[in-house]
Amino acid sequence: MCPHDPVCPSAEAPDREAARTVACHPEQGWSLLCNGVVLFEDTGELLPGGTAIAPHRPVVGAA
Repeated sequence: MCPHDPVCPSAEAPDREAARTVACHPEQGWSLLCNGVVLFEDTGELLPGGTAIAPHRPVVGAA
């Protein structure tokens, strides 16, 4: 369970990336969030149950 106050969003929540970072390894390109989500620098995610979320960078419109 999350020890933070207020409690971090769960791994299933739409705002799961708002959870606090508990381990950061920028040299390897990933961070572990309090809710068990592994967040990659390309914005991909690995959820605690093993589900992979593809990178979801915003699309920049043509000028």
